[in-house]
Parts: sequence; C-alpha cells; structure tokens
Amino acid sequence: MPKMKTKKSASKRLKVRGSGSIKRAHATKRHILTKRTTKNKRQLRGTLTIHPSDEKSARQMLPYA
Repeated sequence: MPKMKTKKSASKRLKVRGSGSIKRAHATKRHILTKRTTKNKRQLRGTLTIHPSDEKSARQMLPYA
C-alpha cells in the first residue's frame, strides 16, 4: 500500500499540540490592517484550538501528525 500524503496546505496552517489538540491562527491578520482598530488587532493575536466539527477532516489531512 502506498504512503499516505500529508496535505501541505494543512500542515502549514495547523499544528498538533502535545496533548493531541490542533491549534490554528486567527484569520484576517495578514494585510490591510490599517483599517482595523488596535483593539481588534490585539485580540487576533495568539492561537486557537480548531472547532470540534473540523477536527476529523483536519486529522485526515495530517495523517502523520
């Protein structure tokens, strides 16, 4: 049976924590930030755990994580 391939787009966006949960970054933080308030940009810092309904598809995209 051939090796399973990792979806490279998912591996660049998601990281699996030691506990097994999957973390992701906030959206809308890349460019055109001048129109966003300082409070909004500050609240978009850090990472989040992905939603439980997305976890199954994320794990399928990251078979070796």
